[in-house]
Amino acid sequence: MAEEKKPVAIVEEKKAKKVDYRDMTTCETTLQMLRKMEADGQDNCFTRAAEMKPCPIGADSACCKHCFMGPCRLNAKDPYSKVGVCGATIDTIAARNFARNVAAGCAAHTDHGMGMLDTFREVVNGKIEHFKIQDEKKLKSVAESIGIATEDREVMDIAKDLYAELERTYTQVEGEIPFAKRVPPKTLETWRKEGIVPRGSMREIMEIMHRSHMGVDQDYENIVKQCSRTALADGWGGSMVATEISDILFGTPSPKVAGVNMGFLKEDQVNIIIHGHEPLMFEAMVVAVNDPANVEKAKAVGAKGINLLGMCCSGAEVLGRHGIPHAGNFMSVEPVIATGAVDAMGVDVQCIMQSLVRVADCYGTKFFTTNPRAHIEGAVHVEFHEHAPFDAPNQIIAMAVERYSKRTAKIVIPSRKDWGVHGFSHEYVNYMLGGEYRESYTPLNANIINGKIRGVAAVVGCTNPRVKHDYLHVELVKELIKNNVLVVQTGCSQISLAKAGLMRPDAAVLAGEGLQEVCETVGIPPVLSLGSCVDNSRILMAVAEMVKIGGLGDKISDLPVAGAAPEYMSEKAICIGQYVVASGIYTVFGVTFPTVEGTKFHDLLFNGLEEKGFGKWGFSNDPIEMAYMMIDHIDKKRAALGISEKRERKLFSMDDRRTAEG
Repeated sequence: MAEEKKPVAIVEEKKAKKVDYRDMTTCETTLQMLRKMEADGQDNCFTRAAEMKPCPIGADSACCKHCFMGPCRLNAKDPYSKVGVCGATIDTIAARNFARNVAAGCAAHTDHGMGMLDTFREVVNGKIEHFKIQDEKKLKSVAESIGIATEDREVMDIAKDLYAELERTYTQVEGEIPFAKRVPPKTLETWRKEGIVPRGSMREIMEIMHRSHMGVDQDYENIVKQCSRTALADGWGGSMVATEISDILFGTPSPKVAGVNMGFLKEDQVNIIIHGHEPLMFEAMVVAVNDPANVEKAKAVGAKGINLLGMCCSGAEVLGRHGIPHAGNFMSVEPVIATGAVDAMGVDVQCIMQSLVRVADCYGTKFFTTNPRAHIEGAVHVEFHEHAPFDAPNQIIAMAVERYSKRTAKIVIPSRKDWGVHGFSHEYVNYMLGGEYRESYTPLNANIINGKIRGVAAVVGCTNPRVKHDYLHVELVKELIKNNVLVVQTGCSQISLAKAGLMRPDAAVLAGEGLQEVCETVGIPPVLSLGSCVDNSRILMAVAEMVKIGGLGDKISDLPVAGAAPEYMSEKAICIGQYVVASGIYTVFGVTFPTVEGTKFHDLLFNGLEEKGFGKWGFSNDPIEMAYMMIDHIDKKRAALGISEKRERKLFSMDDRRTAEG
C-alpha cells in the first residue's frame, strides 16, 4: 500500500472469521490479489457479499416498495396467504418489480445508444472532426437493412438519412422501431399479434414505469407484455444502434489475437486502465497514449512507455476492435488495483463499484470519473467531451505519469497471461463462412442440419460474488462444446472463458467430434467472442440470419439455440434476458431469480410465454444441469425440425449430381 495512506481495516469480527478465497473464485490472479488485499487489511466485494446476507423476501421479489403504505412483505413460502396493503397479489408485486428491472436495464443500454447516436449526428454534420466514419461498407449495409437507398449516393448523405431514421428508435411515439425490419417476418408477426412491437424506447420506458406505479396495471400478464415491448426496444433498438454506430465510427471488429489477465500490467511502464461501457473515451485514449508528447512525458519520469488496458465492457470493445489487452472482468476490478501497478483508472458508466474510490486511495491509484451521468463521491471528475476528445485522456495520462513518478505502493503483478482470438462480429462470421463474394451463414445452417453442430448457445453476462467467480461460465461452456454446441459470448462472460483458454483455436480438442471438425476446418475456436454486453445485438443479427438462410424453421423460436447468463448481477441482464426470450430463445439464468416458484407470474415466464410463441426462462445454479437444460431444449427444436437423426455423410458421384440437378 501507499505509505502515506492507512488501509481501511476490516472490522475485528471479520478478521476473526477466516475466509477461504478458493471457494470464491477460480481465477488464479484474482485469488492471488484477494489474499494480498486481506493481508493489507482491505475488504472486497467477496468478503462484503459473505457478510451481507441477501434479504430472502426481496430475493424472491415478494416485497413491494412502490408506495409509502408499505413496504409490504409477502410470505414466499405461502405466497397467496396474504396481499399488500392495497390488495396487490404476489403476481402483481413480482411483475411490477420485474418490470422496473427491465425498465432500468433498457434505459442503461438505450442511453448508451443515444450517446453514440448523438456523436454520430455531430460527425455527419461536421461539428466533430476527430471521430470519422471508418467503415463505409457497414454504413451502407445498415442503411440498406432499414430501407435507405445507397446506390450512387455520397457517404455523408447516406449517413444523414441513417441518423434521421435511427433517431426514431428513441423518440417515435407511434409505429415500429426501424430495426424491426431486420426481424424475421414470422417472428415479427407474433410480436404484432401480441401487440409488443416497440414504438420508441423513450415511450416504452415511460409507459412501463407508469404501469408499475401503485394503482395502475394490476394484471401480471398485461405487465409482462409491456416488459417484452420495453426489452425489445433495447435489444432491437438501443443496443443495436449502439453496436452499429460504434462499428461505423470505429471499424467493425474482425478476429485479433489478444491477451487477457493481470499479467499484462507492466511494472516499468505507466499503467492506465479504462473501465465501463461506452467506447468514445477509450477510442480517444487509444490515440492519446500513442501521442509522442505523452510518451515522452512518461519516459521523462523513468518509464519505458504507457501501457493501456481495459476492464469490463469498455475493455471488451477494444479487445476485439484493437487487440488491446484486458485486465479482467467485473469481479477482478478491485483485485487489479491491489497489484499496486495501476497508476490511473478512468471509468464512465455501468458496473462501477463505489468501493473503487476507497481501494484506489489505499493503493495510491489515481481514480477518475469521466461521464456527467456518473459522479462518485470522493473521486476526481475529469469530464470527457466528444467535441474535445483528447482533453480528458491527456489529463488522465498526466496524473498517471505523476503517480508513476511517486509510486510507493508495493508492486505485485501476477505472472499469468492468457491469449485468445477475439472480435467475431456478425459481418466477419458471414465472411468467414462464405468468403469475400459468397458471404453466407449457409455452412453454419448446413452443419446444424447434418448434426455436426448440435445447436448454438449464447453464454453471456456478468460475474457475481454470490457464486464462485468464473466457475459457472467455464464449466457450463465446457459441457456445451463437449456436446457439439457452438458457443458465442459477450460481456464479462467472455473474459471468464478467455482466462480458461477457451477462446483459442486449439480449444477445439475439448469439443465433440462434429464441432471439433467444423472448428478445425474453418480455423476457429469453439467459443466465439462477440464484444461487450451491448453487443448482444450481434447475436440477434446472427439468429435472424440463420432464419433467413433457411432450413431451420421460419421463426427465431424454431431454431436449435439457447441462451444463458450463469452469473448475472445487473438489471441490464434481466432486460437482455427478456428481449432474448421475447425474440424466441430459451434463456437460463443462475445465482437467483426474482420470482416465487408456484406463482402464476413465475409459470408465465417459465412456461406460458413459450406457449404464446416466444422463448421461455429457466433457472439453475449447477453448470452441468444448466448445460443439459439447454441441450434438451436444442434437441427438442431439432426434433421439431425433423433433423434429430444423425445423418450419414455421403460422397456424391457424378451420377448422383446429375440426378440432383435434373
